[in-house]
Amino acid sequence: MIRHIVLHTPHGSLHGQLDLPESPKGLILVARSHRVPEDDALLACLAARGFAILGMDLLTAHELQFADATQNVPRLAQRLLDVLDLIRNDGDMQDLALGIHARGDTSPAAIRCAAQRDIQIRVAVCHGGLIDRAGLQALEMLTAPLLMLVEHDDTPASAAYQRAASHLGGKHQLHILAAGDRPLTEVSSWFAEYLVT
Repeated sequence: MIRHIVLHTPHGSLHGQLDLPESPKGLILVARSHRVPEDDALLACLAARGFAILGMDLLTAHELQFADATQNVPRLAQRLLDVLDLIRNDGDMQDLALGIHARGDTSPAAIRCAAQRDIQIRVAVCHGGLIDRAGLQALEMLTAPLLMLVEHDDTPASAAYQRAASHLGGKHQLHILAAGDRPLTEVSSWFAEYLVT
């Protein structure tokens, strides 16, 4: 079953899509500023492993016109919390074990929300992004096992992970991606290990 999701905010509407198989093993919330084609292969891989997937854009169409819109961690985090509330009150999603996947600028917000909603979010994957911008308290409070994926030439993300690593409260692992790597197996295996009970 495919459902289109609309979340209304004071700044406009956020759009997403829920792909729900008959007997899902769990739910993966794919948090992103906007849809990117690079995610399609990953979503297909997760769907093939039996996960329900909620892909959610955290910026409105208007905000996408501004380059710095992705840098507002508090706003992105609040929107993610609103999405988590939606999941918690939705009959199709509320009983599914939940993991989160974030890419780039949404990664700090995902870490912050996973720390605040440690009972709701069981596992996290971040692909790039400056996760230390989540804040010291969030890093220390994080209990969800975190897989951090960093491109081999993404020096800022790698440095951010190194700054954050000593403060991370839960299990965490760094995976450096070679040029052209698509970490489908690593991501799906991480979710399968820590989300499926």
